[in-house]
Amino acid sequence: MCRCHQWHSAKNINGEDNSRLPCALAGAIACGVSAGSDDIFTALKGAAMGAANVIPGVSGGTIAFITGIYERLINAIKSCNITAIRLAFGLKFRKFAEYTDLRFLVAIASGALLSVVSLARFLEYLFVNYPVLIWAFFFGLIVASVWGVGKMVRAWSVGPAGAMLIGMAAAIGVLLLPHSSGNPDPLYLFICGAAAISSMIIPGVSGSFVLLIMGNYMLVLGAVGDLDTGILMPFAAGCVIGLIALSHLLSWVFRRYHDIAVGLITGFIIGSLVLIWPWKETIYKQDSNGAYIVRHEEGELPSRPGELQSVKDSLINGEQLVSVGYENWSLPPLGEKESWLAMLLALIGAGVVFGIERIGVKRTKGDDEDTA
Repeated sequence: MCRCHQWHSAKNINGEDNSRLPCALAGAIACGVSAGSDDIFTALKGAAMGAANVIPGVSGGTIAFITGIYERLINAIKSCNITAIRLAFGLKFRKFAEYTDLRFLVAIASGALLSVVSLARFLEYLFVNYPVLIWAFFFGLIVASVWGVGKMVRAWSVGPAGAMLIGMAAAIGVLLLPHSSGNPDPLYLFICGAAAISSMIIPGVSGSFVLLIMGNYMLVLGAVGDLDTGILMPFAAGCVIGLIALSHLLSWVFRRYHDIAVGLITGFIIGSLVLIWPWKETIYKQDSNGAYIVRHEEGELPSRPGELQSVKDSLINGEQLVSVGYENWSLPPLGEKESWLAMLLALIGAGVVFGIERIGVKRTKGDDEDTA
């Protein structure tokens, strides 16, 4: 509890006794600073979620789980219902903000949006040019998170363990799904948005990889960088509808079957490691004649025949091959410097998770001491 109304015995600079002055102002300032720092910390978590969602194979939901905001996020999104609409239209803005946990949602959304808009091109560049290093960092991050997520199961039993195995199988099964050729039609973009956001909010399931399967990953990523509203509007509409619908389901599941839900999510996260493993070969989209499809920022270019490496060497600025999946997983070649750098980045990724968990524990202890 904030001690804003305690009385303090003190003298001001002129020697006057201020013992009868309440510390309301000082307390209000302290509480305001604390709330501001909480908002910044929450926005940073949102930024991490946004950055993770850009990389195929990495789930923003996993980041939310790692940072301890997952259930609060689900419940806040779920509260955007008829009651919230009535409060908003009734101009009861204070009650609306409290009912929807609006301050928390704004901080998360602001961080995620800023991250996606500002980092989309940068992460796209890193992902295209240094895939092994990027995969390695996120692999270390996800591996370290498995233990923390598993600890959230209150009592391991047959139910949570079985759910974990099902989650692992489902996450790996996503790899076997056939890939679509994609479609810029607004209705299909709406469906892509609903499917991708549903995947993004489920830890261990990558919304970006779902977009790869549906064939619109490069289209949406390019639209984000170019702020192409013709593509982003129907996609965003699908995201909003899918997010609200799924949040109600997830909130109910967590309330009724908490341990089974966490076990399932733990399985999703473990299964996703197969997709995130750095040492694998990328499958690139080809036309009916075996020539490789090349995309530019402005759209698809004529297909290029030839060996994969020669086609890669022919790419110029803004040109990319279109990834549609992965194959040939292998162990890291220890004779290459890149492998050692990748393993170092994996350790750094794991360290980030442990650091976040440590900060979270300290903040929780501090909150408990304040309320004592």
